[in-house]
Amino acid sequence: MPAEGPSPYRTADFDYPLPENLVASHPAERRDESRLLVLDRATGSLADRRFSDLPGYLAEGDALVVNDTRVFPARLTGRKPTGARAEILLLGPVAGDGEPRAWKALVRPGGKLKPGRSVEVGDGFAVVVEDSYADGSRRVRLEGDGDPWDLIERYGEVPLPPYIRRPSDELDRERYQTVYARERGSVAAPTAGLHFTVGLLEQIEARGVSVVRLTLHVGVGTFRPVDAERPEDHHMHAERYRLSGAAARLLNRARAGGSRILAVGTTSVRTLETAVSDDGTFEASEGWTDLFIRPPHRFLGVDGLLTNFHLPRSTLLMLVAAFAGRDRVLEAYRHAVDLGYRFYSYGDAMLVV
Repeated sequence: MPAEGPSPYRTADFDYPLPENLVASHPAERRDESRLLVLDRATGSLADRRFSDLPGYLAEGDALVVNDTRVFPARLTGRKPTGARAEILLLGPVAGDGEPRAWKALVRPGGKLKPGRSVEVGDGFAVVVEDSYADGSRRVRLEGDGDPWDLIERYGEVPLPPYIRRPSDELDRERYQTVYARERGSVAAPTAGLHFTVGLLEQIEARGVSVVRLTLHVGVGTFRPVDAERPEDHHMHAERYRLSGAAARLLNRARAGGSRILAVGTTSVRTLETAVSDDGTFEASEGWTDLFIRPPHRFLGVDGLLTNFHLPRSTLLMLVAAFAGRDRVLEAYRHAVDLGYRFYSYGDAMLVV
């Protein structure tokens, strides 16, 4: 895994102006009808396309890498014994704990929900706060009849990002999820994959492109802003990932054949760059990664990137800038703003080749 050196940039160098009306609060009517801005990172040229044009940019032998994590309805709302409203955002089961009802969570109001307090979420389903962690999160216990996952699915809500300022609805259960989602565990979607339809994936495979699955469970830290003046002083959140032996073989076959590896989303990039060897080959790997990709970064596992448009000053924007060059990426963002592209999770996409 390449080592990161001091960044030649400050965090403020990744800022850009964005009109509020360009933040997409709802998905496009059809997944593959979103717009696609194509950036050639060698020349800086830009092309305005539709996402349905993507297969034309892929060639026989290429590997298209997707993150098959599945978002679960992690937001629970309920009432404290006083009747006051409370909210719990489940982050994941407590690592290494043999009790499946023990979870790490964020709670609101944080000052009121101390250890020993409980929140009634539904009929016979309560969340009990057991302990506090140094980062402000809580250890909670899910109490109720039945499997904890079944209770979460029944009572939970889709945890939409904070910049989507509306309650989640039933449509979000479908659309804030990729069509290839399989491995349950994320509190945020790998949003570049939201544009794919089953039919589009079939077109891509018919061109002789391998669709390779890996898993990285996206944590709430993906929305955490970079507050440090210098990017290297930012502490990156760790996320669970897995690259199977079958996936590694497909990636190595593409490399051996002189074909490209194109990552769908920054989560796929972080997994590939975590799992790749110094000689550019892959082996089965799983664990936790806190890899913070920013300029400068020597990419060993990725030749192309499909991604959405990201928040200013975010680690995600820094990753894209590391891949395509800060100046070219910000110029592409200015182009997208001028032409009214839709930004963030439910917004349009960009392909860097």
